[in-house]
Amino acid sequence: MEDFNFVIPQLSEKILNSIETKYLDLAYANESDSQKLDIYLPENVLKPYPVIIHFHGGAFAFGTKRDDNFEPMLRGLKRGYAIISVEYRMSGEARWPALIFDAKAAVRFIRANANHYGLNADKIAVWGPSAGGYIAGMLGVTNRNPVFEDPGQGNAEYSSEVQAVVDWCGPCGGFITMDKYIKENGIGFPDHNAPDSPESRIMGSPIQNIEQLVYFASPYRYANKDIPPFLIMHGESDPVVPVQQSRFFAEELIKAAGTDKVKLLTYPGKGHHGQPWYDEECISDVVFEFLDDVFRR
Repeated sequence: MEDFNFVIPQLSEKILNSIETKYLDLAYANESDSQKLDIYLPENVLKPYPVIIHFHGGAFAFGTKRDDNFEPMLRGLKRGYAIISVEYRMSGEARWPALIFDAKAAVRFIRANANHYGLNADKIAVWGPSAGGYIAGMLGVTNRNPVFEDPGQGNAEYSSEVQAVVDWCGPCGGFITMDKYIKENGIGFPDHNAPDSPESRIMGSPIQNIEQLVYFASPYRYANKDIPPFLIMHGESDPVVPVQQSRFFAEELIKAAGTDKVKLLTYPGKGHHGQPWYDEECISDVVFEFLDDVFRR
């Protein structure tokens, strides 16, 4: 299979240069050059800073920690949050669950180095769109689950637990059902079951041939009463990840943990993540208000 060659616009140099305190391209593990993260710190705010960790989207195959879909998260600097953006091994390099091992290794690195960067190790939220939403969702439902830890990635003595999850249109309801819902909605192309689909590529085989493995890769399967607070946001006209993915995921989380732990917001007429609608300040403000509330508890 050929690699995807999509190009996502990157954050402008103007935005990067406007952030005074930043640490770029830090290695959080040593298995791959992909295992890097950037740390951005707020100004004139008392330490330690609560943390937002961003995982980029890109069909598990492309995207970077510095693409322009990251811009809304950076608004959190003005609200006193440290913002950290993580790259991870994608389907051109590794297969599931490598990206989950990477994400947890990044959280452990951040916790291990919290004092050095002035971070609050007890207030860590994860946030991502699409494939990044999937990663964030998986982290939230597998807190303290050793199956998804790779201690060899480093900082094994530190926890990878997260205290809040923001899932923007992640495929968290099971890859197998996506085409069914796309046909049901009449929006988009039902090609997720194809042998070269993003989901088949990250899983290493056509997903309809490995349904049991896909089940184990599904965030909803790990819903439990001890999940951190979740905010799930999704456009109802999403042609890529059908909105039923988030509805089903939220239902399973609520069954396990109750309505106090889960907030689902869907938006009529809105599509997949990215500009313009996910970039609207009112959308990111919903997230920051959610996180403010979680971290005040």
